[in-house]
Amino acid sequence: MEKTPKPIIEKVHAREILDSRGFPTVEVEIIASGHKSISAVPSGASTGEFEALELRDGDSKRFHGKGVLKAVDNVINRFGPALAGQDASNQKEIDDLLINIDGTSNKSTFGANASLGISMACSVVSAAFYNKPLYSYLNPNSSILPVPMINVLNGGMHADQGSDLQEIMLFPHGAKNFKHSIQMGSEVFHCLKKELKKQGLGTTIGDEGGFAPALHSNDHAIELLLNSIEKAGFNIGKDISLALDVAASSFYKDNKYHLKVDGSVLDTDGMISFYEDLVKKYPIVSIEDGLDENDWEGWNKMSQVLGSKIQIVGDDLTVTNPKKLQRAIEQGSMNAILIKLNQIGTVSETIEAIELARSNNMNYIISHRSGETEDTFISDLSVAMGGGQIKTGSVCRSDRTAKYNRLLRIEEQIENSSPVSYTHLTLPTKRIV
Repeated sequence: MEKTPKPIIEKVHAREILDSRGFPTVEVEIIASGHKSISAVPSGASTGEFEALELRDGDSKRFHGKGVLKAVDNVINRFGPALAGQDASNQKEIDDLLINIDGTSNKSTFGANASLGISMACSVVSAAFYNKPLYSYLNPNSSILPVPMINVLNGGMHADQGSDLQEIMLFPHGAKNFKHSIQMGSEVFHCLKKELKKQGLGTTIGDEGGFAPALHSNDHAIELLLNSIEKAGFNIGKDISLALDVAASSFYKDNKYHLKVDGSVLDTDGMISFYEDLVKKYPIVSIEDGLDENDWEGWNKMSQVLGSKIQIVGDDLTVTNPKKLQRAIEQGSMNAILIKLNQIGTVSETIEAIELARSNNMNYIISHRSGETEDTFISDLSVAMGGGQIKTGSVCRSDRTAKYNRLLRIEEQIENSSPVSYTHLTLPTKRIV
């Protein structure tokens, strides 16, 4: 009996390339049965304490210690020999092999940036081998396009100035399709730019392509954006709502939350009250990382107070880790999880976290990092996983728009072959129409 052809790994290579912030990152190249794939690994600025380890060289004379030649060498000389002759399409077996070779729970021996590059490249080369788009290879039955969380105002650790809130995002849930959502986001983005100039505020952009003006208060940031939504001709709360990524761990010190722009220092209850007031005043449908990553009691309380009204998203709290997600589920700490491939370090473990969230009726949002590349893996992943939401930055900077442009092409491909759903998303709020 003739064997079914498989994408057998022939060569594993890696190199050091630059990410969107000008720092080195790992790019992995795999050749399997004559097919080649290239995958680049992203890097975060606002990182969770419990993320898998991103291995850096630490040599202060070269890239200020940010080099990744050790991780590159690990791909080629540590993982490479063990991968030769393996079936690249056996994703779980490949990823388990990488985990076992590293031998640590956080991939600190050889680096999650080494293992993830290989894991992603195996998916990509397998899709090429079977002549399928990556999203279809990962899941042939999904035709759901995500609502983008479009980051138009940057603050916190993603900008030198601006709001305490790290990301203030447009959530165009009223769009007819993905293409329309990007049009809406772009039109508001440019209205916001005009408004900032009119008020004498800067239009410099932050790490993720959003504007980073010096603001009077956190409310000022939100009101600027709402004004721009109206000037672009959209209905607030019906066409477009807002989503926040607070990244509260970045301003948590001595058991208090220090809001520099507002000039206030709050305890956990004070922060929850701060969010209650924001949700009452503004069309906010999602808040990510509203409290510190170790403030589990506070997360439980925040979910009790706001979980029936908005989406409470865990990022630093759960770091795409199924074990930490299980704890959050058991304690009722949140109702949605942010999914970042490099927080856990393999495709299989990422999908495991998604499946755990899905089985517990929890929303999941596929996300980029602040240090990105032109790699579009997460665009295909968002369609394949069918969660209906993606975070990948503003509508400027090619490291961000590459993901949006890939989704535009995917939407067109799906429309030409089968019925497409913009999203099946439901949020715990009456604002979504």
